[in-house]
Amino acid sequence: MTGGPEPISAEGLRAAQEELAQLRADRGEVAATLRGVEPVGDRADAADELQRASEVTRLDRRIAELEGRLREAAVAGAPSTEVVGVGSTVTVRFGDGAEETVEVSEIAEEREQTLVTFDSPLGKALLGRRAGETVHYETPSGAASAVVLSVGRGAD
Repeated sequence: MTGGPEPISAEGLRAAQEELAQLRADRGEVAATLRGVEPVGDRADAADELQRASEVTRLDRRIAELEGRLREAAVAGAPSTEVVGVGSTVTVRFGDGAEETVEVSEIAEEREQTLVTFDSPLGKALLGRRAGETVHYETPSGAASAVVLSVGRGAD
C-alpha cells in the first residue's frame, strides 16, 4: 500500500473481524479432531492426520496475518484528510466532467458501488495523492484520468 501502517475502512474492519472470528472457529474444530485421534493405525489414518495438521497450520498463518493487519490499522488510526489512503473518501472529477465520491477500501462489496479497492487501477492511482492532483490510470477502455477534488475520512 503506502509503506507505513495503513488505516482500514469501516467495511474492511468489519470484514477482517468477521473472517478472523470464522477462522478461529474453524481452527478450533480442526484442532479438536487432532487431540481426540486414536493412535495412527494405517496409512489412510496417517494421511488424514497430516492433512488436518496442515489445515491447522494454514489457518494459523491466516489468523496471524489478519491479527497483524488489525494491529497495524489500530496504530495507524484514522485515515488522513490530507493524503489519500485506505479508508479515505475521495471526491474526484473524471475526464467527462462527472464527479463522484468514492471510498478507498481493502475489500470490494458488490452492493456498495462507491467502494474502490486500493489495488484497483483507480485505487492505486489515488493512494498518496492530495486534493488538486491529477491521477492517470488504465481502464478496460484505455487510459483515463481524474482530478482529486477533496480527501476525507470514510464513514465509520
